[in-house]
Amino acid sequence: MEKLVAMLGDDEPLIGLKDVSGKTPLHVAASQGNVEVADILVRRNSNLLYLHNNHGLFPIHYAARNRRKSKDAFLYFFSLTKADENGHPNPYAGSTGAAILANLIELKFYDVGLMLVKMYPDLGRHKILNWEITALGAILRYDCPIINTRTLSHCQSFIYYCVSKRYVVCMLKSVVVNKMVMHQEALKLLKCLCDQLKTLDETQVCSLALDAIFLATSLDIGDVVLNIVEAYPRMAYLVNQRGENILMAAVRNRSENVFNLVCGTTTLMDILVECNIANNQNSILHLAGKLAPPHKLNLVSGAALQMQRELQWFEEVQKIAPPYFSSLRNKDEKSPKMVFTDEHKDLKKEGEKWMKETATACSIVAALIVTVAFAAAITVPRLNNGGGFNATIVTVNNDASSNGTIIDSIDEGLPIFSRKNAFRSFYIFNSLSLFMAVPSLLLFLSIQISRYAEEDFLHSLPWKLIVGINTLLSSVMYMMGSFITTVNLVFGNTVLSVRVALRVCAGVTLVALIILQFRLFLAFLWSTYGQTILKKLKDGRTADNLF
Repeated sequence: MEKLVAMLGDDEPLIGLKDVSGKTPLHVAASQGNVEVADILVRRNSNLLYLHNNHGLFPIHYAARNRRKSKDAFLYFFSLTKADENGHPNPYAGSTGAAILANLIELKFYDVGLMLVKMYPDLGRHKILNWEITALGAILRYDCPIINTRTLSHCQSFIYYCVSKRYVVCMLKSVVVNKMVMHQEALKLLKCLCDQLKTLDETQVCSLALDAIFLATSLDIGDVVLNIVEAYPRMAYLVNQRGENILMAAVRNRSENVFNLVCGTTTLMDILVECNIANNQNSILHLAGKLAPPHKLNLVSGAALQMQRELQWFEEVQKIAPPYFSSLRNKDEKSPKMVFTDEHKDLKKEGEKWMKETATACSIVAALIVTVAFAAAITVPRLNNGGGFNATIVTVNNDASSNGTIIDSIDEGLPIFSRKNAFRSFYIFNSLSLFMAVPSLLLFLSIQISRYAEEDFLHSLPWKLIVGINTLLSSVMYMMGSFITTVNLVFGNTVLSVRVALRVCAGVTLVALIILQFRLFLAFLWSTYGQTILKKLKDGRTADNLF
């Protein structure tokens, strides 16, 4: 590059070297994050820093989203590109500056973006060049997984809690913790952008943040909604093009965090519930009766659990809605319950099919266990080496004049091993297996003949499946226990390798079954009794200090 630049001569200052899109060699070097080449070009002609292409983008725009994702490359261009350079356009002014910030957000350089916003406060007040959204909208579109803690697993959430509380953890350099740190940096940048709304009037705020707050609502990012409303409380009461406020949008999109945020502020909730009806005359309860968007519905696996979740949403919204909302009709003359039935008829059929197939498969297993356990209970094991039943021999003299005696053998019917601990354990495990399998079979049969009404998916059917799977797993465990005790009874203290091998096989089978079925059991247990949609705010915020 040095030789190529030297070949141009002093009378060719690189200014005229552009491609068809108006990019100079410095644009290309910036897009590649190549600081060494950029330094050669800038030393030859520093005016290249202030030449934009046909789309109005300066080299610093490309450095902000360079392919190497190098923060140092951007900082190099940032140190050389000045806003007050005499005779040169200002790359940080208006929409062009907002585009630089958007590019930094795209590469997740939040700390640098925060520094840029503090130096140039107007960046958050303009829409991005060639893109009709603001930096606030860009951070939502690019970084929803980063700023939304709902995307974290339980393990990641725990680590995030430790990092947020400045606890010392052994995984500080792990990818998970890096994600948590990025989350905190993104929130700082988000808060800074929202704080800029405080100095603007309502027209300007609506232009900058109205789309952002409803996008955040649909994505269920409560932190964004909270920061926007804290900066400008009037935003909580505005409506979108559908005629919906943030509470109605949260219900339609099944945005649990935003729903809880609004319902945690009683005054705001009361206003938003009754303040208006959507364009098609759907109340908040009608929106709860509509089928959830596919990306939200698929967060729950299985049609039965999806149907249950939809019923839970309808029930929770019904709690906060006035009683007369249940009888309101929309423009199609449908009540909320009618809307729910019509929207969920296909999901209900799929849920019914899934429940019946699951109950049929489990009932077959339960029936086999009942058969085997009952047969084992009434059939005492007969062992080759002295097994069978013991007997008591009684001599009876029936005739005093007779020279002989009559011997009568009375069989007591007690197994020879009845006094052995292994035999007793076998009978205990076998009996428990039978007692668990019978109610499990009856529960699965009751699921198959259920009426499958909508409300049955809320508690009745899940309860039957939970108890049925629990008793079935317990029955299998006790059956394996009876098998292991039988191995001890048959082989005694001999053939150690055979006994160990059979025990290991039984243990592996049992563990495999638990792993395969226990996840389904936990899913229904958590969905039915563990999680609730409407929660209290954990940080103590109320309507008095928020809205």
